[in-house]
Amino acid sequence: MSFFQPDDQLQTQGQAILDQVWAQFPWLAPNQLALTWLVYDPPFITNTGGSVSPQEFWQYPVRGFSYRGVECIYPASVVKLFYLVAAHEWLETGMMQPSPELERAMEDMIVDSSNDATGLVMDMLTGTTSGPELPPEPFKTWQHQRNIVNRYFQSLDWPELSTMNANQKTWGDGPYGREQAFVGEDRANRNRLTTEATARLLHSMVGGVSVSAVRSQAMLNLMRRNLDPEVLAADPENQVTGFIGGGVPLDTQVWSKAGWTSTVRHDAAYIELPNRHPYLLVVFTEGKQASDNEQLIPFISAEVAKVIPQTPA
Repeated sequence: MSFFQPDDQLQTQGQAILDQVWAQFPWLAPNQLALTWLVYDPPFITNTGGSVSPQEFWQYPVRGFSYRGVECIYPASVVKLFYLVAAHEWLETGMMQPSPELERAMEDMIVDSSNDATGLVMDMLTGTTSGPELPPEPFKTWQHQRNIVNRYFQSLDWPELSTMNANQKTWGDGPYGREQAFVGEDRANRNRLTTEATARLLHSMVGGVSVSAVRSQAMLNLMRRNLDPEVLAADPENQVTGFIGGGVPLDTQVWSKAGWTSTVRHDAAYIELPNRHPYLLVVFTEGKQASDNEQLIPFISAEVAKVIPQTPA
């Protein structure tokens, strides 16, 4: 059973948006897009500072629409949200000790999407390091340690996470040595996520029930995006231009994490429009043309924003 409730109105609106997407971007194949969209109705249970208990939160009905939401896709830097949650879980339970360098890496991993910072976070989460190839037995131990993040998320028993894989570092030029052996020549062991898995993780964060209320808020603080055009112009890799934040009005509040490579362009965002219901949108797109296109995801974002219900006075 999904964590959100399919809704006839959202189904109609979502299909209409998809029709508009393919009319506007006819080169986009049906299997190059996946999205999950949640709308929060009053009383709003998001961004409450943790005033809603986890038990109450997970019982609260949330309307949603999903298109290919269970398809496994390479997530690029969106996977860093999962590493962020794991890091806070490790810190909360004492499996990892806080340090200024870890805090710096966690911040840079999300705010700037630094791959170098992500590498340190992964090393500390798993007790492994990159390097030359290893003999069979040490490599088997190394692989087991690298899968600890996967084991944590499987322990949550969320059906949406059953097909995920989050055991690889993120790279600029690519993996070498034991990292290359681990991902495999055909990349069979590369990271993979679905838009529904990503949506549920983000849903738990904005609800204040990911690890703890305080830690959920700390994670959201790193994800907050500045939509000021001057700020965006000064940072070409701002995770707003060409992504979900690029399709909403400037007075919107956006918390997001984008992912972008030469073959994918993704974003996952929680959004609060002025005088509208809060909502959550995860969009994954595949293919070089989608990766290069800075209009596609903002177009989807803008079309979704148009149909968000007004907040009662």
